[in-house]
Amino acid sequence: MRSRRIHTARPMTLECPRMSSSPSPDNDFEHMFDIAPVSLWLEDFSALKTLLDGWRSQGVTDVEAYVRADPARMQAYGAALKVLKVNRRTLELFAAPDQATLLASLDSIFRGDMHQEAIEELRQLWSGALEFSNQTVNYALDGRRLDVHIRGRILPGHEDRWDRVLVSLEDNTEQIESRARLLRSERYARGLFEHSPVSLWVEDFSAVKRLLDDVRRQGIRDFKTFLKVHPEFVTRCMQEIRVIDVNQQTLEMFGADSKETLLKQIGKVFRGEMHESFAEQLLDLWEGRLFQQREVVNYSLTGEAVHIHMQFSILEERRDDWSMVLLSLVDITARKKAEAYLEYLGQHDVLTQLRNRAFYVEELNRITRKGPYPLGVVVIDMNGLKLINDDAGHAAGDAMLRRVGEVLGKAVDVPACAARIGGDEFSVLLPGADERSLQATVDRINSLLELNNQFYPGTPLSLSMGVAIAYSGDQIEAAVNRADQAMYAEKALYYAENGLERRRG
Repeated sequence: MRSRRIHTARPMTLECPRMSSSPSPDNDFEHMFDIAPVSLWLEDFSALKTLLDGWRSQGVTDVEAYVRADPARMQAYGAALKVLKVNRRTLELFAAPDQATLLASLDSIFRGDMHQEAIEELRQLWSGALEFSNQTVNYALDGRRLDVHIRGRILPGHEDRWDRVLVSLEDNTEQIESRARLLRSERYARGLFEHSPVSLWVEDFSAVKRLLDDVRRQGIRDFKTFLKVHPEFVTRCMQEIRVIDVNQQTLEMFGADSKETLLKQIGKVFRGEMHESFAEQLLDLWEGRLFQQREVVNYSLTGEAVHIHMQFSILEERRDDWSMVLLSLVDITARKKAEAYLEYLGQHDVLTQLRNRAFYVEELNRITRKGPYPLGVVVIDMNGLKLINDDAGHAAGDAMLRRVGEVLGKAVDVPACAARIGGDEFSVLLPGADERSLQATVDRINSLLELNNQFYPGTPLSLSMGVAIAYSGDQIEAAVNRADQAMYAEKALYYAENGLERRRG
């Protein structure tokens, strides 16, 4: 409703200068005013005009600044207005039984900071407009808050005096409250999005859908084969994805200081393995799977790998064009590192960092089934470990074992396997190695052993080795036994040459 304190005047008959003076038209016009479906107020602004003219004569040019400088000036503005008449809809809107009650209760209708909200209509009148409008808040007599849109018009023939102004009030409380609820809902949703503990992306896949639809129209049915023949199609689809928005957790996850920075360098994020995982994603989309989840690898802007559990969902209302897709990314890098470490522990000897016996047995079984052949086998035993443990302690013995790990770890590369299979027992498996390659490996071990002894002072490291070759799976067990026997023969020779008792070695 109105946003100002208004004086009342004696109710009067509504006059309209352009109507004839005959009783019938005047009565009809007054009747229409009274039954109009909107709230109508007939008011007298003549005192307001006098007030504004006085301000002008004082040199006021910026009326908005002038009234904001002193709240009493807006109170004077409200006091200069007089209500002459209201219609039935006004009484209904404000829950007033009659006009007298309504006009006597204007202080409860126009309350709070309504005067400040009236500055906009004052500004319009000051500028010389004959019409004005404003959005404000009034209160009904039963306490209801009313959001109203005011429209006023100085009636024709009264432009010089402003003594007749027709004001209409539109009750738009429901629309205002609806917009407020929507705004709160949007703010709430935005807050959930921005402050989600997982990375959220909103993307547009509509161009990807068009590319897939084009492929279907070409008659392609085996999409998996199509992607193998045309890997560039995957790259093109990746380039057609449009990122609409990301949240704060996304920036933190990928080390970006702003959304603009991240989106400008998006190529650094999606690279490497992402091509293969996105091809799988396209296959799922081709099959109609619009909700997907998988583990992928992205990269932060600093180049670090980020292992991610991704959930991908095309919003239900966008299933026809894929124009809005929501992705949630959970950083599982720590979990992956833990899994990798546990896997490492399950396959490696912690002391020497070589493969452990479990891996050795599994690898031997795998080669037995699948090859490749021939398989070179080197069985190795560290000489004198018991003597070192007895004389210098187990810490010294462990240090010597770690040195064996250093030698064997540098001596062989994948697909060869160097493993610790017992306390002082080691083995090297060389898939696809002939006698020449096998001997080259032994020579390399001896060379690295010599360098190791030069680097470490004190007790020299000594190894006994035996070798054999298997040319098929059914020969592997016998080859391992031959290598084992050859190692024991060399070990016996070592003890004999050094005058040591075998039981102490």
